[in-house]
Amino acid sequence: DCRQYTNRSCEECLKNVTCLWCASSRRCMEYPVRRILPPADLCELRSARWGVCWVNFEALIIAMSVVGGALLIMLGVCCCCCCCKKKSKRQVLGRPDKDDERAAREREKRRVRQEERRAEMKSRHDEIRRKYGTV
Repeated sequence: DCRQYTNRSCEECLKNVTCLWCASSRRCMEYPVRRILPPADLCELRSARWGVCWVNFEALIIAMSVVGGALLIMLGVCCCCCCCKKKSKRQVLGRPDKDDERAAREREKRRVRQEERRAEMKSRHDEIRRKYGTV
């Protein structure tokens, strides 16, 4: 029974993993298993200790929130990195995106215009050669 460790020390109380130490009242009691956090009428969060004496529930909640937030941020960054990799893989595998398709169309138009200009210049030069009889 955890109550036998009341008014002793936190370390003695917490040797039994089913016990909860309340530092403000120096009581040792059964941990309320049906609830994750002990109710306020049983013991305040900043005074409640379970498992180890140097961490109270309030600090534990804050630390778990910070760790959980950091994990969520890292998960988001990883998802963004994966999306970028997939996009670059698509480009490598020959599946261009809209910008690449537009750029390819522009290059093709320029190439066609350049060929037309070359053909036009060649015909002009041929005419000049025929005119002056250098052909």
